Amino acid sequence: MIRTLLVEDHELERLGLSIMIEQAEGIELVGQAENGIEGVEQAKALNPDVVVMDIGLPIIDGIEATKRIKSYNPNCKVLIFTSRDSEDDVFAAFQSGADGYVMKDASKEQFCTAIKSVAIGVAWIDPAIAKVVLSNIQAPSANKQNNQNNEGGINYYEGKRLYGLTEREMDVLALIVEGLTNVQIAERLTISPYTAKAHVHNVLQKLSAENRSKATNTALKEGLV
Repeated sequence: MIRTLLVEDHELERLGLSIMIEQAEGIELVGQAENGIEGVEQAKALNPDVVVMDIGLPIIDGIEATKRIKSYNPNCKVLIFTSRDSEDDVFAAFQSGADGYVMKDASKEQFCTAIKSVAIGVAWIDPAIAKVVLSNIQAPSANKQNNQNNEGGINYYEGKRLYGLTEREMDVLALIVEGLTNVQIAERLTISPYTAKAHVHNVLQKLSAENRSKATNTALKEGLV
């Protein structure tokens, strides 16, 4: 079970989210907090696997609360769950150490999948803010990418626009192009089907692709596979 702490100051939203978490398979709600300070204290006392954190909290906001939680327990995953989608908030959240960012209009399935993803170390980016994030991590030019790769090691995709894809996500993309299902991808990479699903989600988001077909078209067009 994924032990989850919910930090949300609005009572009705907190109630709705707590019910959603309690009903989700594989997720356990171990505590709730209504402000940033209480959230940090609860995180220390309960040692949850995942903290679902609003940004607009009283006393200290979710950004500061995330920093404090990460400072004493870097292994605790923090999933930002908010209605804020400004570039400043998004990057402040990730700079504070957040592991995922989900908007409050996300579906129940997206919300629960996001919790499960960050719990196993797979970052989750809401489609609504994906372009904001990816526009800042994509290689601006082939020359810059080449320079970075020459400094850091072997350049596997020299001259290619990488879209912020990790090496593992490049592997997943190649299997998507082959037409493999999530279960088949999991078998090929020796990972769980859930992890495969999370990687596929991130690949589609980073490529701004609505489905596997469009991801395949982009991969082939850009020479990613």
